[in-house]
Amino acid sequence: MVSGSNGHRIRKPAVAGTFYPDNAGVLKEQIDFFLENLEEQEIKGEIYGLISPHAGYMYSGQVAAAGYKQLLGRDYDVVLVISPSHREYFKGVSAFCGEGYETPLGIVPVAEELCRRLTEQSDLIFDSWTGHQEEHALEVQLPFLQRVLGEFRLIPLVMGDQNYDDAIEIGEAIARILRHEKALVVASSDLSHYYPAEVAEKMDNRVIRQVNNYNYEELWNDIEMKHSEACGAGPIVAAMIATRKMNANKSEVLLYRHSGHVTGDNTAVVGYLSAVMYRV
Repeated sequence: MVSGSNGHRIRKPAVAGTFYPDNAGVLKEQIDFFLENLEEQEIKGEIYGLISPHAGYMYSGQVAAAGYKQLLGRDYDVVLVISPSHREYFKGVSAFCGEGYETPLGIVPVAEELCRRLTEQSDLIFDSWTGHQEEHALEVQLPFLQRVLGEFRLIPLVMGDQNYDDAIEIGEAIARILRHEKALVVASSDLSHYYPAEVAEKMDNRVIRQVNNYNYEELWNDIEMKHSEACGAGPIVAAMIATRKMNANKSEVLLYRHSGHVTGDNTAVVGYLSAVMYRV
């Protein structure tokens, strides 16, 4: 996963051509279509965070676009993306503090100094390739960010073992590093997995309610009690805590759909939402 003979640490695309197009022109066209295929929904105020899904673009790209569209015309120096780990189990959070993350749209430079400072804030956060090499949940956010923001620096985090106490500590650490930066926090998560649509919608509506209430305690409680599901529950809680401490005072779900809305098959669906955390 190292690019070029000069030994620079560049994380190459792992799911281009499967989760999203590997051709830059086609990828831009697809993202632009998603961004244009939305009803106008203006968020007024400073945006500090997003919750965004991470399935293949054909399934969740339209939902992701609802959040990313709100960033058009806004400017951020640094974007922190925190995702769950689907392929490796480990404790804590792996921060890739190398040179950059590459997509078909180019290389997103890592905010190396901030990334390393973050690892000094908590023993849970460490600089490593662990969790990053094949993970899709972080990577799929980047082409959207590249398209709507242009230039920015990235802090890429992958969360291994997800528990409430760790999510709180990580959220507080993120806020300490970013509260004086022009920064955005993105939590990558899908919702319920492979239930009939009617069941999935009831479970996902509980997540929607708690996100709209900015209530990460009840969100976690619902997930612990199996009333709802979110594969990135830890990243969501960390992002909600961080953005609250960074000055956000409102959380709002912009769009919810599930895979059945795309495929027409409602027997076993996956849920997706896009939400924004901001100050009014």
